Amino acid sequence: MTYCVAASVSAGIVFASDSRTNAGVDHVATFGKMHVFEIPGERVLILLSAGNLASTQSVITLLRERAREGVNAAKTMYEVATLVGSTIREIVERDGPALQQGNIDPGCSFVLGGQIAGEPPRLFDIYPQGNFIEANRDTPYFQIGETKYGKPIIDRVVKYDTALKDVAKCLLVSFDSTMRSNLSVGLPIDLLAYERDSLRITHRKRFGEGDAYFREMSTFWSAGLRKVFLEAPDLSWD
Repeated sequence: MTYCVAASVSAGIVFASDSRTNAGVDHVATFGKMHVFEIPGERVLILLSAGNLASTQSVITLLRERAREGVNAAKTMYEVATLVGSTIREIVERDGPALQQGNIDPGCSFVLGGQIAGEPPRLFDIYPQGNFIEANRDTPYFQIGETKYGKPIIDRVVKYDTALKDVAKCLLVSFDSTMRSNLSVGLPIDLLAYERDSLRITHRKRFGEGDAYFREMSTFWSAGLRKVFLEAPDLSWD
């Protein structure tokens, strides 16, 4: 299983992804799901991937091989989203029939975000069929993979005017909540905060096993939840 999330706010976009793949309890491996395309001063593009690992790797490989005429030449983020969508369809059409004969789902999905000089930062949710939607002020974030456990905290905290540092903390708490309820999502976690109009990667970090900050945040959040719960008004049975 996978969990990836990105939130677009006024100050920029924050991305986070886990690195665990699971093909059964005895076949767990680590593969990064955050993919960066960067031309400093011109464009920063980040793709988060979920779904069939072979399909996502093939999509990323083709995008990199064709980058000169593709993602690096696109004039808008919309054009990049269209390229990603068409590449998904290409891979699924190529490999899908053989995989489906083995009852294997070839589908994959992506969250695409970033900025190209001349337009504001933009964030897209690209579906396995290759079509997509774009985030806005009312819906500033997208999740793919194991989404349900980490969604409530984001809904309560992340708004369009939320500071990047607070969005980053919120996404980490979202991961902590997901990992407590689903063992198929796990460390390492890749976190990237893109600052609006910087047109370069400035903040990126990986949280591995035993990371002191992630452990501190997890402990603090758990203790805070218990404290608030005990202070909540008691139920009256009258």
